Amino acid sequence: MDFTEEQSDQRAVRLEKLKTLREAGMDPFAIERFDRTHLARQILDGYDDLEGREVKVAGRIVAVRKMGKASFMHVEDPSGRIQLYFKRDDLGPEGYERLDLLDLGDLVGVTGTVFKTRTGEISLHVTAYVPLAKALRPPPLGKTKDGEEYSGLHDIETRYRHRYLDLMAHPHVRHTFLQRSRIISAIRRYYESQGYLEVDTPVLQSIAGGAAARPFLTHHNALDHEFHLRISLELYLKRLLVGGFEKVYEIGRVFRNEGISTRHNPEFSLLESYEAYTDLEGMMDLVEGLYGAIAQELYGSYEISYADHTLDFSPPFTRIPILEGIRQHAGIEPEAFHSFETAVKAGEGAGLDMSQEINVGGIIEKIHERFTQPHLVQPTFITDFPLETSPLAKKRPDNPRLVRRFEVYAGTQELGNAFSEINDPLDQRERFEGQAKMSAAGDEEAHPFDEEFLQALEYGMPPAGGFGTGLDRLVMIFTDQPSIRDVLLFPQMKPEK
Repeated sequence: MDFTEEQSDQRAVRLEKLKTLREAGMDPFAIERFDRTHLARQILDGYDDLEGREVKVAGRIVAVRKMGKASFMHVEDPSGRIQLYFKRDDLGPEGYERLDLLDLGDLVGVTGTVFKTRTGEISLHVTAYVPLAKALRPPPLGKTKDGEEYSGLHDIETRYRHRYLDLMAHPHVRHTFLQRSRIISAIRRYYESQGYLEVDTPVLQSIAGGAAARPFLTHHNALDHEFHLRISLELYLKRLLVGGFEKVYEIGRVFRNEGISTRHNPEFSLLESYEAYTDLEGMMDLVEGLYGAIAQELYGSYEISYADHTLDFSPPFTRIPILEGIRQHAGIEPEAFHSFETAVKAGEGAGLDMSQEINVGGIIEKIHERFTQPHLVQPTFITDFPLETSPLAKKRPDNPRLVRRFEVYAGTQELGNAFSEINDPLDQRERFEGQAKMSAAGDEEAHPFDEEFLQALEYGMPPAGGFGTGLDRLVMIFTDQPSIRDVLLFPQMKPEK
């Protein structure tokens, strides 16, 4: 019998038990509040002080063992699980027999005294209990014939689609999301320690800029206007620099109308920050400090484990210009990218399809992703990106075909993007015009022309450094997860028929 069939059969039985409980005046859904005094872990850790004292706990029933005039259960709460001991003489015949109306998955509140069984297990000797919710479907957990616990939830799509069952059945999954919360808290503490102000910017935008991505469209009925769901936080945060805030950051949801993979979800969390009067090297210092702070928060060390590697986030990170990385790992010299024709020839010579490429910058990044990125295991800054793919970054003064930009990598994954930001409105206008030509040539991810943003720049934006990272991919690395779906509570799924 599979999990679905078992649910269907047991639901009818559980509904009948619910009816009996209600007839006995023990409707679990009528209770609004239960004042527990301790979590399971507090009792287990504080046994020496709590022995013989009365406590109240609440949680989900995860194991049941009945033995005539005595019964045992385990209940689980967010801190762990603890054993309950029920005795017929304490509860009376009716109270004891009504234990049969409780099932795995039910939520229960109990009052009892703390003690140890003859086998030495810290437990509660229950003097009263009350059902708090009846699970009408069996949980995806139980025991084998040999008494070993098992999870009945194996299908990965079911785990993602019904995350509450995944969390119920797999404590390690709950731990991952607790770690995610700790990472976000560590990020906020770090930025606050650096004097940054956390802000919010619009999700609905007339022009979706700040990144190379296709946006989602939506219609505002009252305004009778088409809006985009934002693909980035950048351009509104820069407006705040114009307005006089000098250090700002935002953690926000963004939306990109793109495919789904182990590294991409169309809705994801983005961290972006901007600081006036600093530059690309200032952003490197910021990233080294931030990632080191996260590692220290989770593991008390700069070293973490990811995908059979030990990553060391102690500063300074390695720094490699993108063309140097290509020379090292693809054997292609920088001179090959002096023209579009020679760049195409180099890409084809490396075995890559060049039919969709429209500029040198795109070819450079494609070769980088294919040949250099797989070698970037330890934290590394890749610098000096091509102009065509970086419409919001300052040009290098000594080589205007390259820009003051880096991407940071670890575990072969890209973990952030940073610029010395353009604050010259004339240069920015020229870049937008170039992007408009790329769009006209068929590039669906070319940056849109944003006249209002240019107007803001014309009022004067200070020189600044900016940094952004996909928070979900960052969590993947720091919690050693293979897929972005493993760090999203509710990843995007195709609707069930």
